[in-house]
Amino acid sequence: MASSTVRPKTQDRTPQHDVARRLLDSAAMLAYDPATEVAWDTPLDKDFHGASPEWSTLYGTAYWQEMTDAQRKELTRQEAASVASTGIWFEMILQQMVLRDIYAKDPTDARFQWALTEIAEECRHSIMFARGAQKLGAPPYRPHRVAVELGRVFKTLAFGEAAYAAILVAEEVLDVMQRDWMRDERVVPFVRTINNIHVVEESRHMKFARDETRKRLAGAGRVRRQINAFVVAIASYYIVTSMVNRKVYANAGLDEQRALTEAAANEHHKSMMRSSCSGLMEFLASAGLLTGPALFFYKRANLI
Repeated sequence: MASSTVRPKTQDRTPQHDVARRLLDSAAMLAYDPATEVAWDTPLDKDFHGASPEWSTLYGTAYWQEMTDAQRKELTRQEAASVASTGIWFEMILQQMVLRDIYAKDPTDARFQWALTEIAEECRHSIMFARGAQKLGAPPYRPHRVAVELGRVFKTLAFGEAAYAAILVAEEVLDVMQRDWMRDERVVPFVRTINNIHVVEESRHMKFARDETRKRLAGAGRVRRQINAFVVAIASYYIVTSMVNRKVYANAGLDEQRALTEAAANEHHKSMMRSSCSGLMEFLASAGLLTGPALFFYKRANLI
């Protein structure tokens, strides 16, 4: 009598399958529950920053030199809350793109199961960011209406390498700054915990996004790469330029117009953004996604 044991098909043992399997194993061994890991009940200590001050959009400007220590700390708290709110916005886009990508695919495939695991982690991250922004004493920051509507189109139409490369850009930019914040003892402890959780779990998401981008681009022709490079660059521009809402300055008690003017000319912040994205740009170049039109948008966003 033949055995009824169902064995995995040989052709399923692809490099992508192995990557997904390792990510599932990692998630099983190292995952966090922000509801219990973060000290939500601890009162906000305003003697701390919300983010490393060097990452503030005004750090190094004349306005920054004039600000009191309390104003600087309040600004970094508002900026951290804005970054968190932008993270929620893009995580919602990400979840919908990934769900659409795996729709009606083999649920026994490790890649399918990893995708659902990633979505579950992103759901927890979004709740964590929302509670963190609220605890920082910030209002609900939202991207500009144009970015919101373009995001609506992107999440509906983007697929394959365009979806995964855009996911990678958003995750990598946030990852670099959060690695600094989580190690900085000047940053309020609960924000450091949030950043640590996000960095650990997002490292798996970035691995998957890189792997999927390479896989989807294998054998892609010049026209397809040109189109996807352009789409990813536009998405990246709106993600990065939406991170710090203009209202953070007024909510920190500053002159909004003056702050916007000095932030726009802040070479220190532009340099921080460029240096943080060097590895990302190398990956995009190796994937053939740094075309002339794409470079225009990356330069405008100070990513290169």
